[in-house]
Amino acid sequence: MSEASTGKVVVNRAMSLDGFIAGPGDTMDWIFEHLTSATFPEVMAATGAMLIGRRTYEVGKGMSGGNPDYDGGAQFVLTHRPPDEPDPHVTFLTCDVEEAVTTARRAAGEKNLEILGADVAAQCLRRGLVDEILVYVLPVLLGDGVPFTPPGPDRIDLEPFSNIQSGGVTMLRFHVRR
Repeated sequence: MSEASTGKVVVNRAMSLDGFIAGPGDTMDWIFEHLTSATFPEVMAATGAMLIGRRTYEVGKGMSGGNPDYDGGAQFVLTHRPPDEPDPHVTFLTCDVEEAVTTARRAAGEKNLEILGADVAAQCLRRGLVDEILVYVLPVLLGDGVPFTPPGPDRIDLEPFSNIQSGGVTMLRFHVRR
C-alpha cells in the first residue's frame, strides 16, 4: 500500500491492559490520565491526517477537556449521516472506506494517515489498506467496554517491529503482513 513518496496508513489506538479501547458507556477520559501528545511526540510529528469513525468522533467531541493540544493534521470523519451542524475543523465523508482512505491520505501528504475508531479500522484492515498498527497499552484494567477489534474480521498476521516505554505507557508497533 505504501509508496516511497507517501506516509503509511496506521491504525492508532490506546488500549487498557485487558483489551478495551473505550470503557463502559464509551468512556475514553481514562486514556488522557496516562497518555498525552507529549508522551510520544514523534507519532504526532509523523501524522499528516486522521480518518475517524463517527462514533469515535462523537465520543471525542463530548469529552470534557479532551486532548486539545493534539494536532494530527486534517480530520476526516467517515459516516453514513453527516451532522446537521457542520464542524469547521472536520471534513465529513460519506463514501466507501477505500475512497475515504485515498482522500485522507492525499491530505496527509508525505506524512502518515492515522485511522481512529474500531469499526473504521476493522474495515481498513479487512480491505488490506493498513500498513501498521500502533497500540498504546495503558496501565489500567477496565473490565468491560469496546474491545480492541470487533468480532468477525479474518485472521491478520502482524510483524512486531518496535516497543517503547514512556512512564507507565508501552507503545507497541506492528507491520501488517500481506
